[in-house]
This record gives sequence, C-alpha cells and structure tokens, in this order.
Amino acid sequence: MKQLIRVIMYCIGLLILALGLILYTKTGLGVSPIISIPYSFSNIFNVNLGNATLCIFLLCVAGQFILRGKRSRLLDVLQVPLSVVFSRVMNVLNDIIIIECNTLVLKFLVLIAAILFTGIGAAITVEMKVLPTAPDGFAQAIAERMGKGLGLAKNTLDISCVAITVIISLLFAGKVIGIGIGTLASVLGVGRTIALFNHFFKKK
Repeated sequence: MKQLIRVIMYCIGLLILALGLILYTKTGLGVSPIISIPYSFSNIFNVNLGNATLCIFLLCVAGQFILRGKRSRLLDVLQVPLSVVFSRVMNVLNDIIIIECNTLVLKFLVLIAAILFTGIGAAITVEMKVLPTAPDGFAQAIAERMGKGLGLAKNTLDISCVAITVIISLLFAGKVIGIGIGTLASVLGVGRTIALFNHFFKKK
C-alpha cells in the first residue's frame, strides 16, 4: 500500500512540475533554464514545445549513459517512456492553460506561481525516490563524474542550458529568447521552495 501511495504521489509531483514549467512560458519574463533550449527551438522553428522538450530529455538520458559508461544503470532506460509521458502532459497543459499576462503585476503573479509549482513538484518527485526525471538524472551523472555535490552539478547544467539558449537565439533569431528575469528568479526561487516545502511537509 505504501508503494502505491508513493507512486501516486510521484505522478502528482510530475503533474505539478509540468504545470510549473508551462506557467513560465506564459509570463514573457523568461523560462526555467532546463526548458529554455526547447522553448527557444519552439519559438524560432515553430516546433511543438512538448516535442522539443522530449528531444532534450532524450539527450539528457543519452548523456547519462555516456558519462557513466560501464557504470550505467539499466533502470535509467525507463526515463525514456517517462520523458514521453511528461512531454505529452506538457503539451496538454500548454493547450488548456490560456493566460494573457497583459500587466507587469499579472506577469509576476504567474511567475511566482510557476516557481512554487516547479519547486513543489520537484520536491515531491525527488522525495518519492521512484525515478528521476531525465534532467535530474543527467545532473546526478554530472555530479558523479565531477566528484562534486548535486547542487553544483545542477548549477552547472542550468548555466549550460542558458548559455546554449542564448547562442541558439542569437544565431537563428538575432535576439535572446526565453531568458529573462524569470529565469534568474527560477534559479534562485525553486531551490528555496524545495527547501521550504521539505521543511514543513517532508515527514508527512
């Protein structure tokens, strides 16, 4: 019964996480670093956001196997169907959530909601210890390869995603797409949200 509850909570966490990531795209203030690459591709080449996200997540899975080499875990292959489902959920949420952020106040309110949902969703999925999302698994593989903590590895991954997004945007659009104050707020706010959520709800 406990295992079933854990899986249900994990699925709820993924849904909340996907909701948070989609809300970033509605603000116009910048998206979360991890989806900044697919978001820029989606806008520049008119590609479906969920499909672009799936491609990046699959690259994250491949990156894990490259970094771990012979120490790769067969269980990590399950991140592939997880990524497919997660990206489909993102597509559905992106289609049904229509928010016109016409004022700066509304933009910041939606941004705060995005940070809270992303942090809570990430906290739940990690705490259930079922299966890491592809970006989280990639960050773990980077941490193992660097011999450093997961926090530093995630920061490295975030900075790399932002840098790649800026390069892609400038090359193909002549301007930066998807990066803004919302991106910085995400980097600073999501970690604090996770810590706060765990402080009050981890035992429960």
